[in-house]
Amino acid sequence: MFGLGWMEVGALIVIALLVFGPERLPQAAAQAGKTLRNLRRMANNARDDLRAGLGPEFQNFDPADLNPRNFVRKHLLDDLEDDWNDNKQRELEPAGAPAPYAAEPVDELGYGELPPYDSEAT
Repeated sequence: MFGLGWMEVGALIVIALLVFGPERLPQAAAQAGKTLRNLRRMANNARDDLRAGLGPEFQNFDPADLNPRNFVRKHLLDDLEDDWNDNKQRELEPAGAPAPYAAEPVDELGYGELPPYDSEAT
């Protein structure tokens, strides 16, 4: 619950009892609950209005995707996880299975040999 442990929750309850008193605490808790419900409803309505205003092309749009952490996870890390899963799948294939592609042979340079120079590439 919001990253709070039992000790923190207990401390908050004691502080609430001291601030509001035992007779007004239920009313304050009910008011806080109503306020949270209203805020959640307003946020959902704003999200729905945004989706409706953007049109049918953005039906799957989620404002949480605009958070940089979610954006990186969705667009960069998912691709890495897919590649990692593909590599794991290849490791699990039998040894006699054909490779998905054949690597081209690479000419290795000998000692003291210079690599080819392309004047147009530099």
